[in-house]
Amino acid sequence: MKKILIVDDSALMRRVFCDIIEGDKRFQVTDKAANGLEALELLSKNTYDAVVLDVNMPKMSGLELLRELQKRKIPVKVMMASTDTMGGAKTTMDALELGALDFVHKPTSALECRRGPFREAFLSTLEVVAESRSPVTDRAFTVDSIKKTKQVVELAKKHSSVISQNKIVAIASSTGGPKALHSVITKLPKDLRTPVVLVQHMPAGFTQSLAERLNSLSEITVSEAVEGETLQGGHVYIARGGKHLNIDKKPGGRYVVRYSDEPAREGVKPCANYMYESLANSDFDEIICVVMTGMGADGTKGIVNLKNAKKVHVLVQEQSTCAVYGMPKSAVQAGLADEIVPLEQIAQEIILNVGVK
Repeated sequence: MKKILIVDDSALMRRVFCDIIEGDKRFQVTDKAANGLEALELLSKNTYDAVVLDVNMPKMSGLELLRELQKRKIPVKVMMASTDTMGGAKTTMDALELGALDFVHKPTSALECRRGPFREAFLSTLEVVAESRSPVTDRAFTVDSIKKTKQVVELAKKHSSVISQNKIVAIASSTGGPKALHSVITKLPKDLRTPVVLVQHMPAGFTQSLAERLNSLSEITVSEAVEGETLQGGHVYIARGGKHLNIDKKPGGRYVVRYSDEPAREGVKPCANYMYESLANSDFDEIICVVMTGMGADGTKGIVNLKNAKKVHVLVQEQSTCAVYGMPKSAVQAGLADEIVPLEQIAQEIILNVGVK
């Protein structure tokens, strides 16, 4: 039985969350805290399989607690549950960057919280977080890591005439993805030869915030993909939450973004399978498929179907660097992986595979 800590300043919400969790025999609420300070004291002495954390609390907020845990190097698996998570996409990005693994939007009324849809979303997200790996130390921005990436860019520049093929990079990520993407996208050079298309499982509203955050930290341009826009090299296009991203071939060798509104597939929308399958009719010489941290199997069927039509090269994130080893594991078990690489090396492998202008 998984041990859960609930942190919320509302006694009513603590009671509601407690009832939801205790109603499922996989979980047990072992402690409750009314603010971040109380939670910090508990987390300094005890270990839990997951923490359900509110954002706005007196004495110490949820974000302040996450910063303090990071400073003290206390590994905690956190699910954010706050009314802020819907309107405050920026706050959610902050929480995910600070180590929270996933989030649920807490309805404003306790009655809504007790209803089926919220209860199901809450418990399924909690299960993923509780089953995930303890957060790994963030090695993305070490001096060595940045130096090494710069060396790879220089190497790719020297040999870029060898890479004359027309390629595209297509990335799939889910739980743990927003933080992991910081370790990949921020290392890509602005003169990367190819476009990068990316499906991160997130609701509408959050993908825009993720794109803005990554763009502010990266050399390469990052944006939420816009319907009908033409793909350009040296640009990362993030699929909009709540729509499926497809890439359409147009006359003259142009490729444009097209959104579709089919039902969720693999339980998610956007679904990377659609993105991969839409590239089957393209004229790209090779498609670099990157499968990163996340639950489930999204990406596997899409790559299998794409492989029947095109030459693909599949990079899979190595298990010990994944928050959730679901999507990468599925790709490996299907025999799709050409390379299995730790998170901090994914950007380098992309650069070496596609080259720079």
